Amino acid sequence: MPLPRRTLLQATTAALALTALAAATLHTASVHAAPDAAAQFPTKPVRIVVPVAPGGSADKLTRTLADKLGALWGQSVIVENIAGASGTIGAGRVAKAAPDGYTLLQQGEGITLNGILFRELPYDTQKSFVPVIKAVVNPQILVVHPGTGIQTLGDYVARAKAQPESISLGLPGNGGIAHVAHEILSQETGAKVNYIPYPGGGPATVDVLAGHTNATLITLAAVTDYVRAGKLRALAVTTSYRSPALPDVPTVAEAGGPAGFSVESWQGYFAPAGTPPAIVAKINRDIQTVLQAPEVRAQLEAQGFKVAGGSPGDLAASLRAEQPRYAQAIKTAGLALR
Repeated sequence: MPLPRRTLLQATTAALALTALAAATLHTASVHAAPDAAAQFPTKPVRIVVPVAPGGSADKLTRTLADKLGALWGQSVIVENIAGASGTIGAGRVAKAAPDGYTLLQQGEGITLNGILFRELPYDTQKSFVPVIKAVVNPQILVVHPGTGIQTLGDYVARAKAQPESISLGLPGNGGIAHVAHEILSQETGAKVNYIPYPGGGPATVDVLAGHTNATLITLAAVTDYVRAGKLRALAVTTSYRSPALPDVPTVAEAGGPAGFSVESWQGYFAPAGTPPAIVAKINRDIQTVLQAPEVRAQLEAQGFKVAGGSPGDLAASLRAEQPRYAQAIKTAGLALR
């Protein structure tokens, strides 16, 4: 039997009201869910992907932070090295991970350089990640095996000019910041070396220590202990300032290189695009807490790192600023697209 028209209208109105109430309840719940989830984060192990081989500065930094974050969070923080293709394989894995804060990417200026140098990537440099924090900045340092007989940057440049490509230079990646920095140096001095790319700073360091290569240009923190022990000879740092960790090592300009020469690298952390801002902010705050702990800060500075910190927005602004500068450097250096 059909319902009377008045009854049907009342039922329809009631159903619409219930639907609106349910939608409002869901919206309210979703608004409060992100902050609640952030406050409780993490509730399971967190994975940090380091896209280079173990043993280099990025690996050392991340393992230092992982130990302290694990203690702060009461959860395991797993460091996973996924090396290859100048860090793009590891970055590609993180780009495809769930955007929930439980998978993070360690990266530095390589995220910008790869976006310039590679024709195709398994991710979108501009859209696949959200910045979390710039953790540290640090010089690159040019070191040689003592058996080369090279004592100074002047010796190095003179040999590389007189005997082109006679110096084998191990690089922690092809097209990374060390490669770009040395190409700029080569353009300005005429020094020509034989580049030997490695899947990270660890393997590059092992080979120069063994004398399989003559030199490497690498993040200072990767070789600080070897320079202090006399196992490697430091020629110059690439920044405009000396590192307190190795105060006797001159800058490129001080060592007789191009005036005003300055290349500073950095290392930070990213999350997959779509990670809730509240969770990104929580990770940022907790990493800053760890970085500012006196024992951690002292440990990192002794290795040659300079603690940075700042907000996710600060890192995003830094990325925007460095892109045109590195694009021009790559063009000037004549590095080929890959």
